[in-house]
Amino acid sequence: MTKSKRARSFEPDGQNTITLPSGQVTHRDHAEQSARLVRNFYEVRQGVWCLVGNGLSNQTFIDAPDGIIAIDTGESNEEMRAAIAELRTKTSRPIVAVLYTHFHYVSGTQAVLDDDLTRAVQIWGHEKIAYNRVRATAEIAPAYGRGLVEQFAITLPQDGPDGIVNVGLGRFYRNPEHATQTNGFIEPKNTFNSQCTIQVAGLSIDVNPAPSDADDSVTFWFGSLGCAVNNLVWPVLFNIFAIRGEEYRDPRIMLNGVDHLLSLNAEHLIGAHGMPISGADEILNRVTKYRDSIQFLWDQTVRLTNRGYTSTELAHEIRLPDFYDDDNLTSEFYGVSEHHVRQIRNGLFGWFDGDPANLFPLPREEHANRMIAGFGGRETVRNIAREAIRNNDLRWACELGSWLSYSSDSDISDRELLASTLRLIAQRTTAANIRNWCLTRARHLDGTLDLSRFNTHRLTRRQIVSATAERSVHTLRVMLDPERAIGLDANICFNFTGHDKTGLHIRNCIAKQTDGRDANIQVSSTIEIWADILTGVTSLSDAINLGTLKIEGNIATAKDALAVFDIDGLRS
Repeated sequence: MTKSKRARSFEPDGQNTITLPSGQVTHRDHAEQSARLVRNFYEVRQGVWCLVGNGLSNQTFIDAPDGIIAIDTGESNEEMRAAIAELRTKTSRPIVAVLYTHFHYVSGTQAVLDDDLTRAVQIWGHEKIAYNRVRATAEIAPAYGRGLVEQFAITLPQDGPDGIVNVGLGRFYRNPEHATQTNGFIEPKNTFNSQCTIQVAGLSIDVNPAPSDADDSVTFWFGSLGCAVNNLVWPVLFNIFAIRGEEYRDPRIMLNGVDHLLSLNAEHLIGAHGMPISGADEILNRVTKYRDSIQFLWDQTVRLTNRGYTSTELAHEIRLPDFYDDDNLTSEFYGVSEHHVRQIRNGLFGWFDGDPANLFPLPREEHANRMIAGFGGRETVRNIAREAIRNNDLRWACELGSWLSYSSDSDISDRELLASTLRLIAQRTTAANIRNWCLTRARHLDGTLDLSRFNTHRLTRRQIVSATAERSVHTLRVMLDPERAIGLDANICFNFTGHDKTGLHIRNCIAKQTDGRDANIQVSSTIEIWADILTGVTSLSDAINLGTLKIEGNIATAKDALAVFDIDGLRS
């Protein structure tokens, strides 16, 4: 197929769009990725097994002298139990150790203890794993969770035109065969933060820190088995930019990890995602090409940035040579390179790309209003957008549809027009992330799905009760409404039964975290009552009236201070 210089990301004409037996409308190549992710319990070599297709990630098992070593435990206890059931078709030996490649897939560890709760199981992982799990569920929880919903098709149906096909790295984010999804994370007690050699279950394992999509990622090298387990080589072009929103993944750092991986001359390569690869030559050839695709994107971004290209220009100018499409390891089955190069530029230089229009842009609604007026009015813009869709000019149709949808006079027909454009993009892309994001947004725009609930902190009682007092209080910092805090100066200590004291000093329209010392207001209760207030089960006023929460100091000032936060229970 002849390809233009313009960034591809999706096919404008949709010539390779197909309809699957269950009704999903998608790009042929996106559908073909599902076959690579089909459920299979691979015997990589004698005594080494890897389960692919059980969830978003793999579960790997090593038969060591002292028992079985499990590597990564998936998204839930249910997922890990399914993996252990597969293991039991091969061996009845007990699992005596768990290794974590990084913090993403560690929520099924409790299932390892099902057979014997008293059995000692060593758990190994990077020292930042526990912290990274908290980071993703505290201050940034709404945006982080919303991004997961959009990228991983969590709200999409199982069939029909908008139905999920796959999520690029796996068949699905969480296996729908598991009716419940319970968290069984166990924090590693055996940790490392640098290159080292560990002894686990009678095996010597070399550990090499290898940041990729997480800064706590490591490569485990089982030299005696010729086997490397890693979170570097994925079954897709590596995702430098995650459309859900993530910290910058610096390709230069990742390349060091891939080069180390190649230096091992492994006979078997097992990833956190995708099928295992065996054969030293096969690994060398494919992984070399994989690492070079990453370097290509970084080098060319820097080259053209030095020549003055803006982010948008980089996205259209840089594209991987066609030969990279010959291998799924370097194909756009997850994210797209035109987004990756923009992220590289942003990671190096920040958001301003030198385009004067981006220096002091108008607010989105005002910009949309002015563009619509300049084009001759809403109906004219609608007609141009419809014509763009008929001409397969979907980039232009998407921009026009955005003006209409986010202008002050937007109505449902405008949002449906943008939704139809996003659906066409979804049906014509090979990239799972793009398809899933576009379909999720389209369903929100046309009223099929309401995403607004993902725009606020959804604190749960269990989350608050199980957290430290410090965490359950300090998270409020990012929920402060500055309009309510003007002129307030209140230093509050929170004293929850059985917890260390903690505090917030509300001043200058911020809430500074403190340890509670020198506070002029004392708030005392159990952590359970605090959880009830934050989740709306009761209100601050009711708790005060019932005596389950006590305030020492100026009660009126305390109530005004606590009412600055976007929590209904604190405002009533």
